[in-house]
Amino acid sequence: MSNSPAMEKRVALVISDVDGTLLDNNKELTSGAPAAVQRLYQAGIRFTIASARPPRMVRELVGKLHVREPLACFNGALFINPGETVLQELQMSPADAQAVADFIVQHGFDLWVWTDADWFVSNPNGPHVARHESQMGRKATPLTTRDMSKFRVLKLVGVSDNHDAVAKAEAELAKNGSPTISGTRSSPYYLDVTDARANKGQVVLRISQMLQIPTEQIATIGDMTTDTFMFRKSGVSIAMGNAFDDVKAQAKYVTKSNEENGFAYAMDHFILGVAQQRLAAD
Repeated sequence: MSNSPAMEKRVALVISDVDGTLLDNNKELTSGAPAAVQRLYQAGIRFTIASARPPRMVRELVGKLHVREPLACFNGALFINPGETVLQELQMSPADAQAVADFIVQHGFDLWVWTDADWFVSNPNGPHVARHESQMGRKATPLTTRDMSKFRVLKLVGVSDNHDAVAKAEAELAKNGSPTISGTRSSPYYLDVTDARANKGQVVLRISQMLQIPTEQIATIGDMTTDTFMFRKSGVSIAMGNAFDDVKAQAKYVTKSNEENGFAYAMDHFILGVAQQRLAAD
Protein backbone atom coordinates (compact mmCIF):
# COMPACT_ATOMS: atom_id res chain seq x y z
CA MET A 1 0.00 0.00 0.00
CA SER A 2 1.39 3.38 -1.02
CA ASN A 3 0.96 6.67 0.77
CA SER A 4 2.04 9.01 -2.02
CA PRO A 5 -0.05 9.62 -5.16
CA ALA A 6 2.64 11.64 -6.89
CA MET A 7 3.48 9.00 -9.51
CA GLU A 8 -0.08 7.96 -10.38
CA LYS A 9 -1.15 7.95 -14.00
CA ARG A 10 -3.98 10.33 -14.78
CA VAL A 11 -7.36 9.06 -13.61
CA ALA A 12 -10.17 9.45 -16.15
CA LEU A 13 -12.98 7.67 -14.24
CA VAL A 14 -13.88 6.95 -10.63
CA ILE A 15 -16.13 3.99 -9.81
CA SER A 16 -17.47 4.09 -6.26
CA ASP A 17 -19.17 1.61 -4.00
CA VAL A 18 -22.27 2.97 -2.25
CA ASP A 19 -22.94 1.56 1.25
CA GLY A 20 -20.10 2.31 3.65
CA THR A 21 -18.43 4.53 1.06
CA LEU A 22 -20.76 7.22 -0.26
CA LEU A 23 -23.21 6.60 2.58
CA ASP A 24 -22.65 7.01 6.31
CA ASN A 25 -23.69 4.49 8.95
CA ASN A 26 -27.26 5.87 8.88
CA LYS A 27 -27.41 5.16 5.13
CA GLU A 28 -27.39 8.88 4.36
CA LEU A 29 -25.22 10.44 1.66
CA THR A 30 -22.08 11.82 3.30
CA SER A 31 -22.06 15.60 3.37
CA GLY A 32 -18.91 16.07 1.31
CA ALA A 33 -19.73 13.58 -1.48
CA PRO A 34 -21.87 15.73 -3.84
CA ALA A 35 -19.35 18.56 -3.98
CA ALA A 36 -16.47 16.07 -4.36
CA VAL A 37 -18.17 14.46 -7.38
CA GLN A 38 -18.71 17.89 -8.91
CA ARG A 39 -15.01 18.64 -8.44
CA LEU A 40 -14.25 15.44 -10.33
CA TYR A 41 -16.48 16.52 -13.22
CA GLN A 42 -14.92 19.98 -13.23
CA ALA A 43 -11.49 18.37 -13.53
CA GLY A 44 -12.68 16.30 -16.50
CA ILE A 45 -12.89 13.07 -14.51
CA ARG A 46 -15.99 10.94 -15.03
CA PHE A 47 -17.86 9.22 -12.20
CA THR A 48 -20.22 6.32 -11.63
CA ILE A 49 -21.27 3.80 -9.01
CA ALA A 50 -21.16 0.04 -8.57
CA SER A 51 -23.58 -1.21 -5.94
CA ALA A 52 -25.15 -4.36 -4.57
CA ARG A 53 -28.41 -2.38 -4.49
CA PRO A 54 -31.26 -2.57 -7.01
CA PRO A 55 -31.96 0.42 -9.29
CA ARG A 56 -34.80 1.68 -7.13
CA MET A 57 -32.46 2.04 -4.15
CA VAL A 58 -29.84 4.10 -5.99
CA ARG A 59 -32.26 6.38 -7.86
CA GLU A 60 -32.13 9.21 -5.34
CA LEU A 61 -28.36 8.92 -4.99
CA VAL A 62 -27.87 9.05 -8.76
CA GLY A 63 -29.91 12.25 -8.85
CA LYS A 64 -28.09 13.93 -5.97
CA LEU A 65 -24.68 13.12 -7.43
CA HIS A 66 -25.72 13.95 -11.02
CA VAL A 67 -24.32 10.65 -12.28
CA ARG A 68 -24.03 10.73 -16.06
CA GLU A 69 -22.38 7.42 -16.87
CA PRO A 70 -23.69 3.82 -16.98
CA LEU A 71 -23.90 2.28 -13.52
CA ALA A 72 -23.95 -1.22 -12.07
CA CYS A 73 -26.53 -2.67 -9.69
CA PHE A 74 -26.62 -6.11 -8.04
CA ASN A 75 -22.79 -6.12 -8.11
CA GLY A 76 -22.85 -6.09 -11.90
CA ALA A 77 -25.75 -8.44 -12.61
CA LEU A 78 -27.55 -5.40 -13.99
CA PHE A 79 -26.18 -2.40 -15.89
CA ILE A 80 -28.41 0.61 -16.43
CA ASN A 81 -28.05 4.18 -17.57
CA PRO A 82 -29.01 7.00 -15.17
CA GLY A 83 -32.53 6.96 -16.64
CA GLU A 84 -32.76 3.25 -15.63
CA THR A 85 -32.80 1.84 -19.14
CA VAL A 86 -31.39 -1.70 -18.92
CA LEU A 87 -28.09 -2.08 -20.77
CA GLN A 88 -27.16 -5.61 -19.68
CA GLU A 89 -28.58 -8.29 -17.39
CA LEU A 90 -26.92 -11.46 -16.07
CA GLN A 91 -29.23 -14.02 -14.50
CA MET A 92 -28.09 -16.91 -12.32
CA SER A 93 -28.67 -20.34 -13.83
CA PRO A 94 -31.62 -22.18 -12.21
CA ALA A 95 -29.25 -24.91 -10.94
CA ASP A 96 -26.89 -22.40 -9.33
CA ALA A 97 -29.75 -20.39 -7.88
CA GLN A 98 -31.25 -23.52 -6.32
CA ALA A 99 -27.95 -24.69 -4.84
CA VAL A 100 -27.24 -21.25 -3.34
CA ALA A 101 -30.77 -20.84 -1.97
CA ASP A 102 -30.47 -24.22 -0.26
CA PHE A 103 -27.03 -23.25 1.10
CA ILE A 104 -28.41 -20.01 2.57
CA VAL A 105 -31.36 -21.72 4.23
CA GLN A 106 -29.19 -24.55 5.58
CA HIS A 107 -26.98 -21.97 7.29
CA GLY A 108 -29.99 -20.53 9.08
CA PHE A 109 -29.94 -17.22 7.20
CA ASP A 110 -32.97 -15.40 5.86
CA LEU A 111 -33.19 -15.70 2.07
CA TRP A 112 -33.78 -12.70 -0.18
CA VAL A 113 -34.40 -13.24 -3.89
CA TRP A 114 -33.88 -10.32 -6.26
CA THR A 115 -35.31 -10.72 -9.76
CA ASP A 116 -35.54 -8.38 -12.72
CA ALA A 117 -38.89 -7.17 -11.42
CA ASP A 118 -39.34 -7.96 -7.70
CA TRP A 119 -37.83 -8.59 -4.28
CA PHE A 120 -38.87 -11.68 -2.30
CA VAL A 121 -38.02 -12.38 1.35
CA SER A 122 -38.35 -15.59 3.34
CA ASN A 123 -38.96 -13.67 6.59
CA PRO A 124 -40.92 -10.40 6.11
CA ASN A 125 -40.22 -9.50 9.75
CA GLY A 126 -36.54 -10.38 9.57
CA PRO A 127 -33.55 -8.10 10.13
CA HIS A 128 -33.03 -5.21 7.69
CA VAL A 129 -36.27 -5.83 5.80
CA ALA A 130 -38.06 -2.77 7.21
CA ARG A 131 -35.16 -0.47 6.38
CA HIS A 132 -35.01 -1.83 2.84
CA GLU A 133 -38.74 -1.36 2.46
CA SER A 134 -38.37 2.25 3.58
CA GLN A 135 -35.56 2.86 1.10
CA MET A 136 -37.40 1.04 -1.68
CA GLY A 137 -40.67 2.84 -1.01
CA ARG A 138 -42.54 -0.46 -1.20
CA LYS A 139 -43.12 -3.69 0.70
CA ALA A 140 -41.15 -6.85 0.06
CA THR A 141 -43.02 -9.77 -1.49
CA PRO A 142 -43.18 -12.81 0.83
CA LEU A 143 -41.28 -15.78 -0.57
CA THR A 144 -43.77 -18.66 -0.79
CA THR A 145 -41.58 -21.21 -2.57
CA ARG A 146 -37.93 -22.24 -2.47
CA ASP A 147 -38.09 -23.51 -6.04
CA MET A 148 -35.71 -21.06 -7.73
CA SER A 149 -36.73 -22.23 -11.21
CA LYS A 150 -39.83 -20.09 -10.71
CA PHE A 151 -37.77 -16.87 -10.72
CA ARG A 152 -35.50 -14.90 -13.03
CA VAL A 153 -32.81 -14.58 -10.35
CA LEU A 154 -30.29 -11.74 -10.58
CA LYS A 155 -29.05 -11.97 -6.98
CA LEU A 156 -29.62 -14.07 -3.87
CA VAL A 157 -28.81 -12.74 -0.40
CA GLY A 158 -28.26 -14.57 2.86
CA VAL A 159 -29.16 -12.20 5.68
CA SER A 160 -28.09 -12.59 9.31
CA ASP A 161 -26.92 -10.37 12.15
CA ASN A 162 -24.52 -13.15 13.14
CA HIS A 163 -21.60 -11.49 11.36
CA ASP A 164 -19.16 -14.31 12.08
CA ALA A 165 -21.51 -16.85 10.54
CA VAL A 166 -21.90 -14.71 7.41
CA ALA A 167 -18.11 -14.38 7.11
CA LYS A 168 -17.66 -18.14 7.48
CA ALA A 169 -20.33 -18.81 4.86
CA GLU A 170 -18.56 -16.44 2.47
CA ALA A 171 -15.30 -18.38 2.97
CA GLU A 172 -17.11 -21.69 2.51
CA LEU A 173 -18.64 -20.57 -0.77
CA ALA A 174 -15.26 -19.35 -1.99
CA LYS A 175 -13.70 -22.73 -1.19
CA ASN A 176 -16.45 -25.16 -2.14
CA GLY A 177 -18.99 -23.24 -4.21
CA SER A 178 -19.57 -23.55 -7.92
CA PRO A 179 -17.09 -21.74 -10.19
CA THR A 180 -20.09 -20.24 -11.98
CA ILE A 181 -21.17 -18.14 -8.98
CA SER A 182 -19.70 -15.18 -7.12
CA GLY A 183 -20.42 -14.94 -3.38
CA THR A 184 -19.17 -12.01 -1.31
CA ARG A 185 -20.29 -9.90 1.63
CA SER A 186 -21.66 -6.49 0.65
CA SER A 187 -21.96 -5.72 4.37
CA PRO A 188 -21.22 -7.70 7.55
CA TYR A 189 -24.80 -9.02 7.52
CA TYR A 190 -25.37 -9.64 3.78
CA LEU A 191 -23.91 -12.50 1.75
CA ASP A 192 -24.58 -11.56 -1.88
CA VAL A 193 -24.46 -14.25 -4.54
CA THR A 194 -24.68 -13.67 -8.29
CA ASP A 195 -23.55 -15.29 -11.50
CA ALA A 196 -19.74 -15.43 -11.55
CA ARG A 197 -19.69 -12.92 -14.39
CA ALA A 198 -21.52 -10.45 -12.14
CA ASN A 199 -18.89 -9.18 -9.75
CA LYS A 200 -17.37 -5.76 -9.27
CA GLY A 201 -14.19 -6.72 -11.08
CA GLN A 202 -16.25 -7.42 -14.16
CA VAL A 203 -18.00 -4.09 -13.59
CA VAL A 204 -14.67 -2.31 -14.04
CA LEU A 205 -13.97 -4.23 -17.25
CA ARG A 206 -17.47 -3.69 -18.66
CA ILE A 207 -17.56 0.05 -17.93
CA SER A 208 -14.03 0.34 -19.30
CA GLN A 209 -15.36 -1.11 -22.55
CA MET A 210 -18.53 0.99 -22.54
CA LEU A 211 -16.69 4.27 -22.03
CA GLN A 212 -13.48 3.28 -23.87
CA ILE A 213 -11.36 4.17 -20.84
CA PRO A 214 -8.33 1.94 -20.13
CA THR A 215 -8.55 0.17 -16.78
CA GLU A 216 -5.27 1.72 -15.65
CA GLN A 217 -7.01 5.11 -15.84
CA ILE A 218 -9.87 3.95 -13.59
CA ALA A 219 -9.90 4.52 -9.82
CA THR A 220 -12.12 2.44 -7.55
CA ILE A 221 -13.15 3.01 -3.93
CA GLY A 222 -15.01 0.77 -1.48
CA ASP A 223 -15.10 -0.86 1.93
CA MET A 224 -16.11 -4.51 1.63
CA THR A 225 -14.75 -7.80 0.29
CA THR A 226 -16.85 -7.44 -2.84
CA ASP A 227 -15.01 -4.19 -3.60
CA THR A 228 -11.64 -5.93 -3.72
CA PHE A 229 -12.73 -7.37 -7.07
CA MET A 230 -12.75 -3.77 -8.35
CA PHE A 231 -9.38 -3.08 -6.77
CA ARG A 232 -7.73 -5.89 -8.72
CA LYS A 233 -8.95 -4.59 -12.09
CA SER A 234 -8.36 -0.85 -11.69
CA GLY A 235 -5.25 1.30 -11.90
CA VAL A 236 -5.93 3.05 -8.58
CA SER A 237 -7.66 1.42 -5.61
CA ILE A 238 -8.81 3.13 -2.42
CA ALA A 239 -10.15 1.43 0.71
CA MET A 240 -12.34 3.28 3.17
CA GLY A 241 -11.06 3.77 6.71
CA ASN A 242 -14.03 1.72 7.94
CA ALA A 243 -13.08 -1.26 5.74
CA PHE A 244 -11.94 -4.60 7.14
CA ASP A 245 -8.16 -4.88 7.48
CA ASP A 246 -7.98 -7.52 4.74
CA VAL A 247 -9.78 -5.13 2.38
CA LYS A 248 -7.39 -2.29 3.26
CA ALA A 249 -4.46 -4.59 2.59
CA GLN A 250 -5.61 -5.05 -1.02
CA ALA A 251 -5.91 -1.33 -1.80
CA LYS A 252 -3.22 1.09 -2.91
CA TYR A 253 -4.50 3.84 -0.63
CA VAL A 254 -6.59 4.02 2.54
CA THR A 255 -8.77 7.06 3.19
CA LYS A 256 -10.75 8.21 6.22
CA SER A 257 -13.95 6.42 7.30
CA ASN A 258 -17.43 7.00 5.93
CA GLU A 259 -18.24 8.87 9.15
CA GLU A 260 -15.34 11.26 8.43
CA ASN A 261 -16.18 12.11 4.80
CA GLY A 262 -13.62 9.57 3.64
CA PHE A 263 -14.93 9.57 0.06
CA ALA A 264 -14.43 13.32 -0.33
CA TYR A 265 -11.02 13.11 1.36
CA ALA A 266 -9.94 10.39 -1.07
CA MET A 267 -11.09 12.33 -4.13
CA ASP A 268 -9.24 15.46 -3.02
CA HIS A 269 -6.03 13.78 -1.86
CA PHE A 270 -5.60 10.74 -4.11
CA ILE A 271 -7.40 11.74 -7.33
CA LEU A 272 -7.80 15.51 -7.67
CA GLY A 273 -4.52 16.24 -5.92
CA VAL A 274 -2.73 14.34 -8.69
CA ALA A 275 -4.69 16.14 -11.42
CA GLN A 276 -3.93 19.51 -9.86
CA GLN A 277 -0.22 18.67 -9.59
CA ARG A 278 -0.14 17.81 -13.29
CA LEU A 279 -1.93 20.99 -14.31
CA ALA A 280 0.61 23.01 -12.30
CA ALA A 281 3.46 21.07 -13.88
CA ASP A 282 2.08 21.60 -17.38
